[in-house]
Amino acid sequence: MLGRFTVRPADDGSEGFGVWDGAVNGWRASGLGTEVEAVRMASDLEVQYDTHGPRPADAVRRIDPAQPVQRAEWATGELDVWIRHNGEWLGRFCDESGRVTWIPGSDLRPL
Repeated sequence: MLGRFTVRPADDGSEGFGVWDGAVNGWRASGLGTEVEAVRMASDLEVQYDTHGPRPADAVRRIDPAQPVQRAEWATGELDVWIRHNGEWLGRFCDESGRVTWIPGSDLRPL
C-alpha cells in the first residue's frame, strides 16, 4: 500500500537499521537499533509525506489517545492515526509487540 519509506539494514557496517526515502533516493534515518524502531520511524514519515511531498492536512486524522482496535484477522492492538492514501483511509495499527502496519479502515473494528 504505502511504500515511499522502506526499512533496510544499515549500510555502514553496523548491526542497526535505517529508513530509506524512495522519493529522494536517500537515507531519512540511520543508526536505529532495532527493526521495530525503524518500522515505527518509517510509519511516522508516511504520516507526514505522500509520494509527492508533504501530506495534505485534511488527509491525516490523529486519534489521541490511541484507541484499542481489532484487525479482521483477530489481532488486537492500538490505532493512533488515519491517513488518506489513493482515496482510501488507512489506519496505523500497532500490535502488542510494537510492530506497526497500515490497515484499510474496512479491516478495523473498535474493541
